[in-house]
Amino acid sequence: MTKNAARVLLALTMLATLLGSALPLGGGAHAASQRRTPPQDTLPPESRAAALLESLTPQERVGQLVLVTFQGQSVGENTPLYNLIAQYHIGGVVLLAANNNFVGPDNILQSTQRLITQIQQDAWDAARQENFDPYTESNYTPHYIPLFVATAQEGDGYPYSQILDGLTPLPNQMALGATWDTSLAEETGVILGRELSALGVNMLLGPSLDVLENPNPDGPGDLGTRTFGGDPFWVGKMGQAYIRGLHRGSSERMAVVGKYFPGRGSSDRPPDTEIATIRKTLEQLKQIELAPFFAVTGNAPDKESRVDALLTSHIRYQGLQGNIRATTRPVSFDPQAFSQLMGLPALQVWRQGGGVTVSDSLGSQAVRRFYDSSGLDFNARLVARDALLAGNDLLYLGDFRASDDPDEYTTVVRTLEFFTQKYREDPAFAQRVDEAVLRILTLKFRLYPQFAPENVLPAPEALEAIGQDEQVVFDIARAASTLISPDADALENILPNPPRLSERIIFFTDSYPVQQCSMCPEEAVLPVNAMREAVLRLYGPSTGGQVQPRNLISYSFDNLTTMLDLGAGRTDVEYQMRSAQWLVFLMLDVTPRRAASQALRRLLNERPDLLRDKRVIVFAMNAPYYLDATDISKLTAYYGLYSKTLPFVDIAARLLFNEIRPLPGAPPVSVDGIGYDLISATSPNPSQVVGIYLDLPPTGGEASLEPSEALAQASLQVGDLLPVRTSLIEDHNGHPVPDGTPVQFTLTYSGEGAPAPKEVNATTVGGVARATFPIEALGTLEVDLRIEPGVQTSPLRLDIAGERPTATPMPSPTATLVPPPTLTPTARPSPGEIIPMLPPSQKRTAELLRWLLAVAVGLLASWMAYRVTLKEGQVRWSMRAGLSALIGGLLCYTYAVLGLPGGAWLNERAGLLAGSIAMLSGNALGVWAVWLWRAQEAHHLVQQRNNQTQK
Repeated sequence: MTKNAARVLLALTMLATLLGSALPLGGGAHAASQRRTPPQDTLPPESRAAALLESLTPQERVGQLVLVTFQGQSVGENTPLYNLIAQYHIGGVVLLAANNNFVGPDNILQSTQRLITQIQQDAWDAARQENFDPYTESNYTPHYIPLFVATAQEGDGYPYSQILDGLTPLPNQMALGATWDTSLAEETGVILGRELSALGVNMLLGPSLDVLENPNPDGPGDLGTRTFGGDPFWVGKMGQAYIRGLHRGSSERMAVVGKYFPGRGSSDRPPDTEIATIRKTLEQLKQIELAPFFAVTGNAPDKESRVDALLTSHIRYQGLQGNIRATTRPVSFDPQAFSQLMGLPALQVWRQGGGVTVSDSLGSQAVRRFYDSSGLDFNARLVARDALLAGNDLLYLGDFRASDDPDEYTTVVRTLEFFTQKYREDPAFAQRVDEAVLRILTLKFRLYPQFAPENVLPAPEALEAIGQDEQVVFDIARAASTLISPDADALENILPNPPRLSERIIFFTDSYPVQQCSMCPEEAVLPVNAMREAVLRLYGPSTGGQVQPRNLISYSFDNLTTMLDLGAGRTDVEYQMRSAQWLVFLMLDVTPRRAASQALRRLLNERPDLLRDKRVIVFAMNAPYYLDATDISKLTAYYGLYSKTLPFVDIAARLLFNEIRPLPGAPPVSVDGIGYDLISATSPNPSQVVGIYLDLPPTGGEASLEPSEALAQASLQVGDLLPVRTSLIEDHNGHPVPDGTPVQFTLTYSGEGAPAPKEVNATTVGGVARATFPIEALGTLEVDLRIEPGVQTSPLRLDIAGERPTATPMPSPTATLVPPPTLTPTARPSPGEIIPMLPPSQKRTAELLRWLLAVAVGLLASWMAYRVTLKEGQVRWSMRAGLSALIGGLLCYTYAVLGLPGGAWLNERAGLLAGSIAMLSGNALGVWAVWLWRAQEAHHLVQQRNNQTQK
């Protein structure tokens, strides 16, 4: 080989190596990416989402923004839904009973699972077919991205559960709130998460985190049982437990969407018919409406208790920015109001961690009336655009049909095409789309670390475990049962005995028919004979013989309404009532939409003569506040059960026959009819005695129970910090007071030159208040408490004299001192593990910076090798040293780029410096190779000279 040929080969080798090194670190050719698939599996969802986003077309990106609805169960090729999946790459679907997506009651679980399986299979099949892009006039193969399959299942059957049969008959949220037991809320979430996940549902629109501060039974916007209660602290605690259960039950394969942000508990009208206006400042919202949302976002105690998304309600506020005369647009369409709310610390942390926002239905009557008061002109594309630009990531296109379009499918297609065109033309709009899609893809990667059908499609055998948890529902019903009026002692005197064998009982049930779908058979919301059958099953001739079937009669509220309409002496119902000794009513909500729902109130007002000398028992199988004080005064007993599923009917029968007594409990909302105010009920109980204790860490592994024992471990002097705590502070219902309840410690010194009394303010966490203060003087220090309203306390007295203080607890006002709880660390909410997401543009910049830094380091090292060797006076070897160092560095850098063994590990550990380290290692190898070469040649020359000398 000639010297010129060698030089050309060397130059080509250097050029190829340099071009190869220009590949961004962490990427490479297709073959290299295939080899790097295993390391990609370990990347966080944010990184995988960013990588996928880079390869999506504008059509694919825009499609991911929407959740659509469809009619019936017709899916597969040649259907509108299939076209939206295959051609427009939609992000997901919402299944609703109103759209006939569920068919039952027979085989409803099997048909639902088949429907969801087919929808997800369509998404997989579509990803293996080429699409034509009219903008670029070229074909492309879309990526496979699993669909969100969402629904709402609030419990208690119709009307707020989409699936009426087949699943475990779980109660509504208010029934859970009435238990005051977060473990039962979590168990409910586990059951629901497991059963919906078995069907293939991977997104739940719930739970509701609204706070029912002031129930309004006569108002059209009343929440009813669609809330955990009226105290923001307890709504947040129950919400955390419920969400934690959903995540665990679904094995982290379900996106939980908390609703209705930022809270509509104070709304005065139905949210689906008209957008309500609430007059509250931001500070007022933070105290009540927003508090539960804080608890399940940035302030959640762990990842499992945190919602994946928030559903933004169409509601507006007067006074949100401080000016009570200024009214915002609906938060879901107002970028300024939305940004102001999301800028609050807890929500900001959650948002930075990938939290997704979902719009409420954009085709509702309320939205149509807001954009056009007549409701006739509806520009769907602009509504969707406004919702996206306001801050919503995922757009719920429910009932989404423009006024000039023939159907919803046409409107959705035109909206997506409008978005795609705007994406290409408007960089600011494209940036907003990319931000939203990145969050959506990240959430999907959290549900499915690998996008593969076997990870997405539900297993048919999973259906076998559905509906097997009714014992949990019975336990909830037992714990939720509440004696509203009278109190337990008065009831014992009024009703010492259950119904006798010879006594006649008439059951009136608020029952009405509903359908799972428009073609499905009718079924009763609460069967007329449900209570009678429960009593016979538990106390009939075959189980104790406490009742005779002929003495048990059942009527509906419709029958009662007919009797009241016809007048006295006209119906058999009146005759039976006059001969009965017991009248038992199972009432639901009272609404003008159903005339029969008002039958009980009409009876109490119009025919009190029929109640004379009767035992009148009412079970509220819905919210407990529909009867006023006058109504309740005419009843013998009034129970709150909150839910109408059959396990709750069983509990009603057991309560009627005194088999069980209501557990000590209370309604989770205010009930004006008995003067029950929830805020007062959850305040500290003044009849308790709260003790004060030193909050010192134990030395023997167990916390001290006595102040003197705790103090004996301490060596406190003037100037030291003295930590104190209270015993458990309970509310009027016997539960720990809500976090944030104010407590004031009072420090009083006695003795010559004693400093003035000092007050230290604190708040409770877990029902206990803690404070720390410096010891300022010798003598006697008395630590006391002030807890409103007038709670009794047991002060702590410290005699600080010399090196070691002694403690003397003051005698309590009563004979016994309430012992404090065992000292345990109190878990405090933390923002949780938040992984920042790296936008694609920043990722490319980081890769370019790595490459430039590595090349600069390699050139510098090569130049140094050349200069050091040149000083020895050998130009040829200095050129060889410099070039060998450069080639070695480029080869090692390329090795790291391709992710070969050891390269991926270096990338993960060294980050930005990984390329420079690989380059320097290659430089050293190149110089070492030249040194060996030079040593070998010198040795060869020495041998030649020796041979010539010998000759």
